[in-house]
Amino acid sequence: MKGLWVADGCVRLRDDLARPEPPPGWALVAVATAGVCGTDLQITRGYAGFAGVLGHEFVGRVAQGSPQWLGRRVVGEINVGCNRCRRCAASGANHCERRRVLGIRDLDGAFAEFLVLPEQNLHPVPDSVTDTQAAFVEPLAAALRVTEQMEIADDARVLVVGDGRLGQLAARALHANGYHVDVVGRHAAKLERLRRLGISIEKQDGGGYDVAIECTGNPAGFATALAGLRPQGTLVLKSTYDAPVRMHPADIVVNEIQVVGSRCGPFAPALQALANGSVVVDDLVDDTYPLDESERAIQRASEPDVIKVQIERA
Repeated sequence: MKGLWVADGCVRLRDDLARPEPPPGWALVAVATAGVCGTDLQITRGYAGFAGVLGHEFVGRVAQGSPQWLGRRVVGEINVGCNRCRRCAASGANHCERRRVLGIRDLDGAFAEFLVLPEQNLHPVPDSVTDTQAAFVEPLAAALRVTEQMEIADDARVLVVGDGRLGQLAARALHANGYHVDVVGRHAAKLERLRRLGISIEKQDGGGYDVAIECTGNPAGFATALAGLRPQGTLVLKSTYDAPVRMHPADIVVNEIQVVGSRCGPFAPALQALANGSVVVDDLVDDTYPLDESERAIQRASEPDVIKVQIERA
């Protein structure tokens, strides 16, 4: 089997990988399309210490599994829990102490011809959603996690910090749900994609926001998001940083800022948003490469003005 392998900062396409065999209750998925994420790029630089096949944003078709899943086009939640611990019982696999994470932690990922996941992690994809769109379900679900974690008032002012992969989806998801959203970013071409959808661009770092969502992946974004909040505002952190964040706790304590960590989110609303067209994603894809050129895909995704690169199995 072919797959894009990462180990010790080295990324290379291999054609000698064993095709994974699904254990009972799992499915073998033939990957159709997979998206390159900012986390994937961080892993190539050593984040999480992962060694294996990269990739966790995908759509594919079940090639081996239970009759009710066989042949179905699916996306899949990336966290696999032990199903025995208190955290699995309380909140599912996302916070299992022994969880495996597709393409990130102890489980080979989606930049390959096949992957395996528990059938309970799978979600069928509506016919109206293309493969290109379906590969956005996982990151769009992460963007929608914000509204699942907290109630945002209808008249709230929301600041999204970052115009890249996750910032784009967070802004689009909140805008589609009727919130007033301003976006701060550094890349004119990326911001223009938001402007065309009627999303407001904050040219200077404004203040007085009720909610600031930090999506830059850069420690400097933390300071920008914090500075944008009113007293008693909420800072939502979506970034996993390569470097430590420098901060003065007094900025949070004195202004009584609420800090919310936010990670993986609900797949069903993400699929619905793509199926009904309320969140547009097609314009975010800059390039698509076949799996045989997946090393080039990683290089292309690393370029500053690129938002999304996808890898196709064919």
